[in-house]
Amino acid sequence: MKYSLQSGGPIAVFDSGVGGISVLRELARLMPGEDYLYYGDSKHAPYGVKDTETVRTLTCGHARWLFDQGAKGLVVACNTATSAAVRTLREQYPYIPIVGIEPAVKPAAKSGEHPRVLVMATPMTIREEKFRRLVALYEKEADIFPLPCPGLMDFVERGDLDGEDLHKYLTELLYDYRDNAVDAVVLGCTHYPFARRQIGSVLGSHVRIFDGGEGTAREMQRRLAAAGLLRTEDRQGHVVFENSDGNDDKLALCRKLLMLDY
Repeated sequence: MKYSLQSGGPIAVFDSGVGGISVLRELARLMPGEDYLYYGDSKHAPYGVKDTETVRTLTCGHARWLFDQGAKGLVVACNTATSAAVRTLREQYPYIPIVGIEPAVKPAAKSGEHPRVLVMATPMTIREEKFRRLVALYEKEADIFPLPCPGLMDFVERGDLDGEDLHKYLTELLYDYRDNAVDAVVLGCTHYPFARRQIGSVLGSHVRIFDGGEGTAREMQRRLAAAGLLRTEDRQGHVVFENSDGNDDKLALCRKLLMLDY
């Protein structure tokens, strides 16, 4: 099925849960006049521990629904879903602007003289060939340490961003990387920016923190402009949240995260 794309349609943002709101924030900051339709699949989260085919099937199904709602472009704001499904989506919908996200390894690797870079990501993202190829591009410019973080996104899904349990989890997870062991950390899952403050407190203020949200937003703006789909009128856009969880508390968390200062 071919969709008729309209400049007045919303930009769809998809994630396995609420983490992609960190990317939505960058999109809305860059393109405040656009409307956004955010869909989180919290019912099936976390994606990072599922097999590739399951993630691909879920992502493609949700993308189809978003296009049925009139979305003029899609941001797959989930590193795991990007690795599993973006190539397939672009083959299925070659005329629709579709942007994925990847860990911000490049700017972190170029942030100093052969820096030590910790990449925090889901187990599946780290297993994917796409991630290994990305690391290989910059391994001569930096010492890169991939770190699977099973369970970290669950804290964000619960809205637990400042609790003692999260601090304890991060202290144990990052124990070997404290005391000046790394110069930079890459937040390789869109949930992780919401734990940025706690991660910084464990690793220390000297550690630079990178995530891919801003670059992803710029790429979507570029693709929409190339397709003639950017809105040009002076207006304030709005955001609609949908979630497979079907829970009002989850939607309230979405609105809270969109406005959160972190």
